[in-house]
Amino acid sequence: MEISQANFGRYQERNVIKYTLTNDNGVSISVLNYGGIWQAYNVPTDTGQLNLLLSANNIDDYLHAGYGIAQTIGPVAGRIAAAQFVIDGHDYHLTPNEGQNLIHGGNHSWRKQFWAVATDIKDGVGRIILHRRFTPVDDGFPGNQVVHVVFSLHNDDSVNIDYYAETDQPTLFNPTNHTYWNLGDGNVPTVEDQTLQLNSDYHLAVDQGKLPTGQFLENVRTPYDFNRGVRLGNALNEMLKTPEKGFDDYFVVRPSTTFDQEPIATLSDPKSGRQMKMYSDRNSLVIFSANGLSDAKLNRPARDWAALALEAQALPDAIHHPSFGDIVLRPAEPKHYHVRYEIKY
Repeated sequence: MEISQANFGRYQERNVIKYTLTNDNGVSISVLNYGGIWQAYNVPTDTGQLNLLLSANNIDDYLHAGYGIAQTIGPVAGRIAAAQFVIDGHDYHLTPNEGQNLIHGGNHSWRKQFWAVATDIKDGVGRIILHRRFTPVDDGFPGNQVVHVVFSLHNDDSVNIDYYAETDQPTLFNPTNHTYWNLGDGNVPTVEDQTLQLNSDYHLAVDQGKLPTGQFLENVRTPYDFNRGVRLGNALNEMLKTPEKGFDDYFVVRPSTTFDQEPIATLSDPKSGRQMKMYSDRNSLVIFSANGLSDAKLNRPARDWAALALEAQALPDAIHHPSFGDIVLRPAEPKHYHVRYEIKY
């Protein structure tokens, strides 16, 4: 296992640094100190290294592309209705950044921040450790939070993302990473010929603002049914009937509390034989098929369905839907969430 770092450009008069872990098999991951961006998961092929993530080669191209590509999202992923919530009878108001609602933590959230970074190798596992203290002045959320986001690469080629947080006041905590996957060779422009399997029987009904209504909709006999594995192109073409013309949806999944259980998602590329299994200890997977992606300098053509975002989190807007799960972070009760990716190449 090796650790290296390189300059990735400048933003806000600061250097953006790319930290890279490379294991004994020649597999590597790279993470940026700005936005907690997971920039690469590189695997060896007959023609050289192949990045299985939708990616840019410098920070300027990431910022121009938008779409939150590979960013670490927090403290709360997804939308919060009316940018308002109540904890223990106290009413909190945030600054909305999508109409009247808040999305992805607001305009000063984790994905728009520089992080302190540490790296280490222990027992054959390499780690890139992002850490930062967030105050209400930083992000508008109550409490002072101390956050660590740990990316780890193992010699079995798996990657873990661990999210840790503690606070001095009750607040919210439901982070994720906006990683977009395309397992095809470098000349494969979309994920249409790849297959997706989910351990999901339901997805969430939403209103016109993409806020959950609280209703669970059955997946069976709909384009949302991935229980047995489906060619993505078949499902995506069915979704052309929707306003998004693709997926931008919240799936209810059965958490994988141990890795003896089934993954929440399995993405496969039949042509190359590559496969990614995703495990999570939370109850939701948000899927976005890069609908409308264009005019960006990325490692795949910037077009619809170029890659598939798979975002493990608790069900969105959970603070307004008690049945969705508890995302309140409390003093003396630190939280830890875990996501694991097992990759065969």
